[in-house]
Amino acid sequence: MNERLRFGLIALLAFGGALGGAFIGRTWINPPKPVESEIHRLLHDQLDLDAAQKQRIAAIEQGFATRRHALEAELRADNARLAAAIQAEHGYGPAVREAVDRSHKAMGELQKATLEHIFAMRAVLRPQQAAQFDASVVKALTAKDQ
Repeated sequence: MNERLRFGLIALLAFGGALGGAFIGRTWINPPKPVESEIHRLLHDQLDLDAAQKQRIAAIEQGFATRRHALEAELRADNARLAAAIQAEHGYGPAVREAVDRSHKAMGELQKATLEHIFAMRAVLRPQQAAQFDASVVKALTAKDQ
């Protein structure tokens, strides 16, 4: 086996090990608290929503769940394309760059959809509830343990 190929395989294995370690750490050892779940906990447990608010928020959540699942499927497909590009190029080549850019676009779309969802729910709230909601969003987004 030539030296360049051996170096490429070692780099690929190291990269895969790093990705695997990061995934395990973020998923099982120290998973982040999703901002969205903290907001939902506030909405459903602390804001004393009336029946009409609960109904409107349930409809918003149902619509977002469909959109979120589609975007998450797109991200999984992007990750598969990235893995294939890494396997084919054994380095940071044009296909890897393109796959990374595509995955970043999908991540951005998911973040935008999440924010639209959060603001749609906020629009259902009374002023005092909205103030509590806003404080919760700021706290969740600025928490140090993220």
